[in-house]
Amino acid sequence: MQITLENPDYRYICRGVSAAGVMVNTREITRSFLLGPNVLVENWALSDMRIPDPTAWNAVVELKPALFILGTGSIQIFPEPRHLAYFLQRGIGFEVMDNAAAARTFNILAQEGRNVVAGFIVSI
Repeated sequence: MQITLENPDYRYICRGVSAAGVMVNTREITRSFLLGPNVLVENWALSDMRIPDPTAWNAVVELKPALFILGTGSIQIFPEPRHLAYFLQRGIGFEVMDNAAAARTFNILAQEGRNVVAGFIVSI
């Protein structure tokens, strides 16, 4: 029986989530960030879902995802409907979940080769 290592077709994977941050590959990121299968944008402008910065959404759109997953920290916090509308008007799917669920969902969709971007809110 031959065993070979099969590397994924993408660079980034979420390996864990804690109260302090999100483990991406071998590094724990402790500030809000955007993650695509082949892109990592650190120090994302969105750090508190209760006061969303509209310019933070522009950074997501620039990555041209088909689906945007928003991880809102340790609990799921839904943004106002106008924020959802921002993405839907641009033809981008939008899902909201806590960071742990967002990490799991991102990994599955990245493995399927989907054009997904996840935004993780990490409070300092």
